[in-house]
Amino acid sequence: MQGAIARVCVVVAAAILNHPLLFPQENNTLQEQDEELMARMREHEERLSVEQAKLERELSQQEESSSEGSSEEGYGWYFWSIVSFIVFFTIEMCRVDLADAEIRPSEDEDLFSESGPVSQRTMVLDKDILSNFCDKCTYMSAHENWRVREFVEGFADDLLESLRGVCDKEADMEVGDFVGIGSMFESWKVCKPLMCDLIVPFLPPHSYSFQFRLWCSPSSDIPPDMQGCGKIKVTRLGESEGGCVCGSANLGEDLICLLHGKNEVVTVVHSPDELLCSRETRFLSKDQVMKWFQISVTKAWARISHKYDFEVNFRNLDTAGALKIRFRSGRVVTLNIIPVVQLEDTDAYFVSHFSSDCHSRPDPYWPVSFAVYERNLLKHFSKRLPQNSCHLNCLQILTFLHRKQTGLTGKCALTNYHLKTALLHLLLSKRPFLWGAENVEHRFRDVLGFLQKSLLEKRLHHVLIGNRKVPEEVRVPEMIRNAEPINLFRPLVLQTEHHAETVRHFQEMLRNAPVLMQEYIPHLSNGGLHHSLD
Repeated sequence: MQGAIARVCVVVAAAILNHPLLFPQENNTLQEQDEELMARMREHEERLSVEQAKLERELSQQEESSSEGSSEEGYGWYFWSIVSFIVFFTIEMCRVDLADAEIRPSEDEDLFSESGPVSQRTMVLDKDILSNFCDKCTYMSAHENWRVREFVEGFADDLLESLRGVCDKEADMEVGDFVGIGSMFESWKVCKPLMCDLIVPFLPPHSYSFQFRLWCSPSSDIPPDMQGCGKIKVTRLGESEGGCVCGSANLGEDLICLLHGKNEVVTVVHSPDELLCSRETRFLSKDQVMKWFQISVTKAWARISHKYDFEVNFRNLDTAGALKIRFRSGRVVTLNIIPVVQLEDTDAYFVSHFSSDCHSRPDPYWPVSFAVYERNLLKHFSKRLPQNSCHLNCLQILTFLHRKQTGLTGKCALTNYHLKTALLHLLLSKRPFLWGAENVEHRFRDVLGFLQKSLLEKRLHHVLIGNRKVPEEVRVPEMIRNAEPINLFRPLVLQTEHHAETVRHFQEMLRNAPVLMQEYIPHLSNGGLHHSLD
């Protein structure tokens, strides 16, 4: 009897440990999981049948060999039979419940019930059309973008040099050299208008300095909803202990200061307004900086406008440095010159605003941009991927479809920055040889699948913050590498309507992708490249 009980326990343990739904493999596709699940279930049932047959044979042999047995042993056998039956019945019921739980979608999954996985059945793409589209996009990036960058860089140098001429070296901020960021300088720009993003660092006036407080600094006072931001405090160097006012007041020629000699240089004291700080604080104000920068750019352009044969206008009066350059031929180039503050000796910058950000932060919180590190990360991959790799083509196709869908259904929470972040995550997770030009369709579907999963989970982490997978060659500051990851889809968690709207946008983009690409390929083949990608 003890042997039979032990056999029952072994069978039950084997059933639990080998149950196919208790230890699923997360790295397989849905179709592979279904096939493997059915195979394991059939194997599991066959194993149970064999064990049950062995158990029945052993019990029958014991009954034949034992001619005498007490009634208590008989009742014990019935008791253990009932227990084993209950255990097997419970396992089967749990199997059904787990299967139903996997098949039954949640409320968020209902949003994707029509789309399903991004497979060939969900979105049919002709390989020839996809390849032809990528060739045309690459051609445009190689020939069109470099001419625009060359013009913009020359114009920006001239404009900033004029801007330094109109600024007061003693009272105004000191303007540095620009740095090109974004799609135009990362060679994946494909859609018009031709737009360039330039960040322009500036320093405080002489005898002043900036002190920085990041959201991830120890004992930080940055609110939780301001993750990825920081504050900039303006401090004065060499302030006299006696609090002498001769530096901030005009004493005239007939009066002298008894604390400072006649030839001694005295630090000029500026008011918080003169230092572009928020009201009654020493923290730098984004609004004040943008007003100062817009006025300075206007004066700078007035000094050099006679040298150029085109018009320059502000596209948005609320955004400093948002310029539109219109040539006589009607061609338009847009330029975003964004004033920033460099974070110590790193390539991270406090930016007054993002050109594509619809969520503005109140003063005195400045969002931190890691665009230079992201550009360096793409350069890092370009050196290690196969020649003519498809990673930038995938991003170009995505931004093209996203822009076309936005023109059809309007704007949503999804931005080109989210698309680039998804691509960078996949570049960090997949081996380099998988990004060959012949794999563009598979990698394109991978990026779409990653975005679909991120929208479903309402979670898309910043690719650099708190990500130890980023190669050390990119030189991300250690404080940023060790910080807690930031969810770029956090607004979608709090705003369910925006989440549903974004999901619908993504679904429509998947449905319309083949039509949009087939519609524009004939124009590309007939030489209408510049018009087709508007």
